[in-house]
Amino acid sequence: MDVRKFANANDPFAVEQGKDSSKVHVRVQQRSGRKCITTIQGLADDLDIVKIARALKKTFKCNGTVTNDPDLGEIIQVSGDQRTNVRSFFIDQEVCGEDQIVIHGG
Repeated sequence: MDVRKFANANDPFAVEQGKDSSKVHVRVQQRSGRKCITTIQGLADDLDIVKIARALKKTFKCNGTVTNDPDLGEIIQVSGDQRTNVRSFFIDQEVCGEDQIVIHGG
């Protein structure tokens, strides 16, 4: 078995050069019973996360907060299942591109 061919193998988990790896992840988390929370993470550092959270709360008429995680950065939490609303809001307000948004969950 020749191991030299493994030295040049591509790493499937490596970030490709030239591709934009900044993805905005929109997830829904079940709380208790019928209650759920939508979390948004991965927004760019140059954006004002607090203003975006305020605009989301006002637009969707729901409660929300911004939490700071040491590993993941700033995360927006909005009450209710707002995944499709958040996606359309980000595209309409040009917060990020349509190809950058990843929606997780059912």
